[in-house]
Amino acid sequence: MKYTVITGASSGIGYETALAFAARGKNLILAARREDKLEELKRKIEELNQDVNVIVQSVDLSVAENAHTFYESLKEYELETWINNAGFGNFASVGEQKLTKIETMLHLNIEALTILSSLFVRDYENVAGTQLINVSSGGGYTIVADAVTYCATKFYVSAFTEGLSQELKGRGAKMQAKVLAPAATETEFAQRSMDMSDFEYEGRVPKFHTSKEMAAFMLDLYDSNKTVGLVDGVTYKFQLKDPIYPYADRATSSDS
Repeated sequence: MKYTVITGASSGIGYETALAFAARGKNLILAARREDKLEELKRKIEELNQDVNVIVQSVDLSVAENAHTFYESLKEYELETWINNAGFGNFASVGEQKLTKIETMLHLNIEALTILSSLFVRDYENVAGTQLINVSSGGGYTIVADAVTYCATKFYVSAFTEGLSQELKGRGAKMQAKVLAPAATETEFAQRSMDMSDFEYEGRVPKFHTSKEMAAFMLDLYDSNKTVGLVDGVTYKFQLKDPIYPYADRATSSDS
């Protein structure tokens, strides 16, 4: 029995991605901080498909030790796909941003993702059919005003994942590493980024996708042999692409 792991599964893209993978009969391990939301999702999945096995774990991945502990707790399961979706944003100028929030964002968006990706690759890179999908952002390819630090975390996610994809291919590994880069998506992202109790996308955001639409794009990326699934920030069309960042293979590049 093989499992798909999804972090940040309690809402938004992670929530809808869990439903989309469950519809394909994929067994799931779902992680997030809010256990009540995970249990609600588990019940919904079991109503839709009783043949799917769903495991939920409440965990705060912004603490590095928790990321290690979470991964170790899954040793008894055979994993097939790992989706690092957990993360959040922040809108503020660099000089005015709340550093306690920024520190947590750096730990979650960068540190936890790197730890979990590295451990999964270490154990599964030569297992046929395995995939690692890291969720970045259109802000991982374009710097957005008043979201500089958030974008920088997503530039890291994009560069790290694209580089890992190239590295795996260069070694002839069986795992595929991919990066999903959404544009504005109707989730809890905006309200947490702006520290608001509620936020309505309709009427306030000119263009956006629903979380369900983004989950469908996730499946398109999963089904493809491309490395990047990117939403065009102008047209909002979804595009499957080869790696975007330049990559210098040490075997062919100079030592300078």
